[in-house]
Amino acid sequence: MRHHVRVPEPSGPPLTGHLPFADAPGVPDPIEVTSRYLTRGGRPWFPVSGEFHYTRYPVEEWEEELLKMKAGGVTVVASYLIWIHHEEIEGRIRFDGDRDLRRFAELCARHGLDFIPRIGPWVHAEVRNGGLPDWVLARDCVPRTDDPVYLEAVRTWFAAVAEQLRGLDRGHGGPVVAVQIENELYDQPGHLLTLKRMAQEAGLSAPLWTSTAWGGVQLPPDELLPLYGGYTETFWTEADGGWPDTCRKHFFFTHQRDDEGIGSDLRPVTSVRGSAPDAFADRFPWATCELGGGMAVSYHRRPRVEAADIAALGLTKIGCGSVWQGYYMFHGGTNPVGEVSSLQESHATGYPNDLPVLTYDFQAPLGEYGQYRDTYDELRLQHLLLADFGHLIAPMRSVLPSVRPSGQADRETLRWAVRGDGDSGFLFVNNHQPHEALPDHPETSFTVEFDGGGAVSLPSAPVTVPSGATFCWPLRLDVDGVRLEWATAQPVCRVQDGGRTVLVLAAVDGIVPELALDEGTVGAVSAPSGEVAYVDGRVVVSGVRAGVEALVEVETADGGRVAFLVLDAATARTVYRGEVWGAERLVLADGGVVFDRGEVRLHSASERPSFSVFPAPDAGGGFGTYTLPSEGAFAGEATVTLVRSAGDAPEPVTGVQGRASAPADKYFDAAAAEYRVELPEFLPPGTLLRLHWTGDVGRAYVGDVLVADQFFSGRVWEIGLDRVPVGELRVKVLSAAEGAAVYVPMEAGEGWRKAGIERVELVTVRRRAVR
Repeated sequence: MRHHVRVPEPSGPPLTGHLPFADAPGVPDPIEVTSRYLTRGGRPWFPVSGEFHYTRYPVEEWEEELLKMKAGGVTVVASYLIWIHHEEIEGRIRFDGDRDLRRFAELCARHGLDFIPRIGPWVHAEVRNGGLPDWVLARDCVPRTDDPVYLEAVRTWFAAVAEQLRGLDRGHGGPVVAVQIENELYDQPGHLLTLKRMAQEAGLSAPLWTSTAWGGVQLPPDELLPLYGGYTETFWTEADGGWPDTCRKHFFFTHQRDDEGIGSDLRPVTSVRGSAPDAFADRFPWATCELGGGMAVSYHRRPRVEAADIAALGLTKIGCGSVWQGYYMFHGGTNPVGEVSSLQESHATGYPNDLPVLTYDFQAPLGEYGQYRDTYDELRLQHLLLADFGHLIAPMRSVLPSVRPSGQADRETLRWAVRGDGDSGFLFVNNHQPHEALPDHPETSFTVEFDGGGAVSLPSAPVTVPSGATFCWPLRLDVDGVRLEWATAQPVCRVQDGGRTVLVLAAVDGIVPELALDEGTVGAVSAPSGEVAYVDGRVVVSGVRAGVEALVEVETADGGRVAFLVLDAATARTVYRGEVWGAERLVLADGGVVFDRGEVRLHSASERPSFSVFPAPDAGGGFGTYTLPSEGAFAGEATVTLVRSAGDAPEPVTGVQGRASAPADKYFDAAAAEYRVELPEFLPPGTLLRLHWTGDVGRAYVGDVLVADQFFSGRVWEIGLDRVPVGELRVKVLSAAEGAAVYVPMEAGEGWRKAGIERVELVTVRRRAVR
């Protein structure tokens, strides 16, 4: 089937200077907001932000984890400042150790990362009281309003935050590019403005002031930049509610920004709404702060998200018109141990979900212990695209075809869109969604009609868009004087090799790559891995055999040199780019890679890790492949022994909103199966204990101290042993009652309710410097 869309020329320039946002005077790259996109230094700016809660991670590991985020394409680090983590006891505001806000912000600055403090005071974050300390709630006041008693407490908190961030604003060369006020407060615009003014009076300063904008939010006019979100799954909906429609819609191309499902357990959904779904579209760009990088698990609902789900969500949002990709969470963590109480959201504090006491892994691209997930590779591929081409994409409008899905139940109509400027653009296709597979689309081709200059029809012969495919193809992309009319491969990034620009592209599994070049911009073409034909004013390179040797070399019409490197889909997901050995290079590795001021470090579970570099520093260009020597034995073996068999599963109990509550602590002594896990005397840094288990809830102890916990969702339970004293772990696992109203994914299989540990294993991910 041939699909068609017309891309109009821009209707006019965006609104500028209409909002009261201003960067610090004299900064070399002033940040501004237009009605369609952001600019930095006068150039369209497409930020990528990722959430990382510093108070949920050990301070000594912050720097390496921030470097992982940067290598993953994150340019802005966002973090909730969780008040109860800093001032659990009234009058004792702590910024020591894992609470050292200033150190965290300074590390962002050291490595060229922008920083967004999301200062609350209420933040949610699945934390006790949404982050408000118990002593605030004990006061005779109405929280989250302009109640003077409440504001008095908030004023002290804001003053402490401002003192920590003093001198780290943009005017002093600091990393703070935005400040978020409150969170998910949908019906108190006056209070939001009060909080903004209080933060400014305390001394906080930023070019952008933001607010979450989902749920029909009411905002004080033009005072806060509305930020949106979208999740592939939810932990906060009902156990028997199925896959929510509010999640399903994110796998369609649409121009509706709002997601009324986020936070719907804490506010009405269908009652009084403050604004239309796109009330801010005429004055503000489509920016996001909470595209789900994963999803937490609650006791009653334990969703499972896959890398393909997050990849489809992210790329679809770009096709819809997003100009700021913001992920929650990008990095998981662990709740700190409270001095007065545990610090997780729970029924005990009147909230509708019971969360684990400690784990806040969130199935994030980087896990609770810094584990690399496949999601990280998928998103890094998209972020490399935005790093090189985001300034082109940001001003481009999203255009939808006239023939598109009839509704959310339509799984047959191809989902696609174009971002274009009337003369060039990018074509986006999403043929993936969770839970319900989308079909193959055979005999597919596209015609994109640009009002500014004719039509592009691609590919030269129809292809099958496979089930599960998600991709972006370039249309009329200029590559150093060569016009790439189209490619059936996704742009990854550019890199210099021997005086020429190399455009790296990623093939789509199941679609043979094809490149079409404007013949008028081409002098000569060499394509050993494909076939070259001259057709209707284009040089078409077809049948490209994607891989590290698939290099199409072009001499431009004016005598320059350009090349196109077409990687297969799997290899493309191993690509990192950074400054190393005196130049910007690609490093391809199966494990993690970080770039640290000229040094490269690999994170690998292999005893002798291999990696490739392009262009190779010691081979005059092209690929070089290297293998690091062994550094000796990895961790030995762990053994698991059943100490006590499980008793009867606890009777189900319901709490807030009639939802199943997590079993009380007493059952872990009375009814849990208990196992002893013996660990080797020596454990190399970076060792994970992986437990293959079944049951309802698991808790791990050293002595009587709880060190890790998990609700069963069908996944292997991982515990980072760097945070556990060497010796012996006690693991207690409860069985699940047959009548418990909990949702566990089908992937968990039959028999998951019975408590048991099948086996344990140790995996060491070593950090290796490459010199």
